[in-house]
Amino acid sequence: MTKIDDLPVRDELRGQSPYGAPQLDVPVQLNTNENPYPLPEPLVARIAERVADAARQLNRYPDRDAVELRAGLAAYLTDTTGHTVTKDQVWAANGSNEVLQQLLQTFGGPGRTAIGFEPSYSMHALIARGTGTGWISGPRNEDFTVDLDAAREAIAELRPHVVFICSPNNPTGTAVEADTVLALYEAAQAARPSLVVVDEAYVEFSHRDSLLPLLEGRPNLVVSRTMSKAFGAAGLRLGYLAADPAVVDAVQLVRLPYHLSAVTQATALACLEHTDTLLGYVEQLKSERDRLVVALRELGLDVTDSDANFIQFGRFADTHAVWQSILDRGVLVRDNGVPGWLRVTAGTPAENDAFLAAVSAAIKEL
Repeated sequence: MTKIDDLPVRDELRGQSPYGAPQLDVPVQLNTNENPYPLPEPLVARIAERVADAARQLNRYPDRDAVELRAGLAAYLTDTTGHTVTKDQVWAANGSNEVLQQLLQTFGGPGRTAIGFEPSYSMHALIARGTGTGWISGPRNEDFTVDLDAAREAIAELRPHVVFICSPNNPTGTAVEADTVLALYEAAQAARPSLVVVDEAYVEFSHRDSLLPLLEGRPNLVVSRTMSKAFGAAGLRLGYLAADPAVVDAVQLVRLPYHLSAVTQATALACLEHTDTLLGYVEQLKSERDRLVVALRELGLDVTDSDANFIQFGRFADTHAVWQSILDRGVLVRDNGVPGWLRVTAGTPAENDAFLAAVSAAIKEL
């Protein structure tokens, strides 16, 4: 039977595994940071209306530049951050992963490097590999904050072309201080200059403000976002970035023609009409997340402070055994490979109660 490594694939892809989390049929699935609340029926109805209108013109290509959608996303960013963003500063693609891929296709690639501070979102390294960009694993402190002095030294010495900063960070849930981002940006500009990408996929769940206002006067700074988490639209696959208009122009050099379907654009526009309702769900999830943090600490566990819709908890001598024990009780959490730690997504109150019962039983068992 032919295997991948028997094919003439690129050398850097040999022996690698695709990204993915376990997809198991269990009662409570809290391993992929999804929003547990289905879209409200009024929004579902509005999506149906907009998609029906789009369907009547599916014989034509969609708006290649997604102008209406970008304007809507710019208005959302302006309303929620207080920092004025125009449509010329926004670009959208099929999930934030495609946004990141387009950035690396444009600013990375063969002969170029990117740095991220691990543990962090594993797709940063995977997308780098997929675009032929060399990957550098940067340092973190024991408490999972970025080791600023060591990070600046690495940037000065290795002069990466792209710098990734994940805030809130996945899988730890920790946010990054604005002063840290500014220091890393200055170091990156002194070294090359380099593009600095702040991945804010989970920022709507944060106790802190968005770093979006830092874009002012910094043409090599990019903030990426997604509609998968706060908007409860993981199945939509819509991500976007905000940056200097020149960055938006640059990524269009590598985008595929008509990359965002008319149906995707219509659905996303409908979601933007219901942001007040959707952000109300975010507030519920933030409350549940904070409840889980307190409850896990009361069980005697270490818990990383979380600004996301998930929590990193531990520390365990045998992480896999704890993961399996929780799974045996019908609850699926994530083993991200961070030694001694597991990650759980904040779910509905009932799902969270089931998780707390399962982890409590697992601790007693093991």
